[in-house]
Amino acid sequence: MIEYRKEIDGLRAIAVIPVIFYHAGYQLFGGGFVGVDVFFVISGYLITTIILNDLESKKFSLLNFYERRARRILPALFLVVLCCVPAAWFMLLPDEMEEFSKSLIAVSTFTSNIHFWQDDGGYFAGPSELKPLIHTWSLAIEEQFYIILPIFLVLTWRLGRRFLLVSLLTSFVISLSLAHWGSQFRPSAAFYLLPTRAWELLIGSFVAFYLQRNEILFSNFASNALSTLGLAMILTSVFLFNSTTPFPGLAALAPTLGTALVILFANRRTLVFALLSHRAMVGIGLISYSLYLWHQPLLAFSRIFFIEGHNERLIPFLLAISVLLAWISWKYIEMPFRKESVISSRGIYIGATFISSALICFGIVGYQTEGKINVRMELGFKHQVQRLN
Repeated sequence: MIEYRKEIDGLRAIAVIPVIFYHAGYQLFGGGFVGVDVFFVISGYLITTIILNDLESKKFSLLNFYERRARRILPALFLVVLCCVPAAWFMLLPDEMEEFSKSLIAVSTFTSNIHFWQDDGGYFAGPSELKPLIHTWSLAIEEQFYIILPIFLVLTWRLGRRFLLVSLLTSFVISLSLAHWGSQFRPSAAFYLLPTRAWELLIGSFVAFYLQRNEILFSNFASNALSTLGLAMILTSVFLFNSTTPFPGLAALAPTLGTALVILFANRRTLVFALLSHRAMVGIGLISYSLYLWHQPLLAFSRIFFIEGHNERLIPFLLAISVLLAWISWKYIEMPFRKESVISSRGIYIGATFISSALICFGIVGYQTEGKINVRMELGFKHQVQRLN
């Protein structure tokens, strides 16, 4: 059983808050997108820890691993996407509906990152603010990593830790090099694709490898200094980076290595631990996944509905609604679906297959009809005519 670390949930809060404020348009959080990079390191650490512990105890099962990932990720994701469908149906113009339909297919097949990479706009382009599901690109990255890493570890486990670490380190160097080159010459591909993002998750994997066999034995002063440095690296990136920062090249080392320092050194005797383990921070961290899922659709559909631009006065209200919906999703969707007593393994697989298939079919119809499947109420029709003009 993996020991629960409440400061990790607090770190999730540090990750999700800047992302939300960035998407909300607060200029102070010009580098808020780095919160995703913090999530990547946390995910790499937690997933690798789970796999290593199961391999050590000789009870690892790929089927069980993927079932746990499905229970963790799919219920809340499907809820949000299903809620987006009627909103899109009533609000979007045909070309927007066509784009939304393609994104439904991508979300259901965990290829959102590839889909949005192929889109000409790019993550930092203005039109991305109007895409309700653009934030799912990061989930696709993680899922693709979750497919590759456990299979690699299972196949090479008997070759020893040294071989594993050398292989992963080689992959890390190649991935980081590609990311640095791509951030200069192929920025959209570098931002969205796994080969240029894998190194961030691998930082978390290296932390997991280290902590599995070693205990951090630093003085209080050193632990305080290093964990504070790590948090400062994350926050500095949030406030100093912006859309012109080459990313995810070498600049991304600041938030990712900062996250690693926090995971390694924020023990119970440090100020950073006291901050991250505060009830409010842990609470936000617990609902961070659902909060990440809900905020972008609410902001995007609001921007779409208010033709002349997003009503700034609505932002605090929308963020508050995001928190409320996130709490509801966490309590009544995320937590229950993690328990086999609530839904069986078979139920998870059947439900996931049915909902994914339905979304894919809807997406195919929307794409094939060029988005001309949306319902136009009188208000919606007038609204669309105004947008066309």
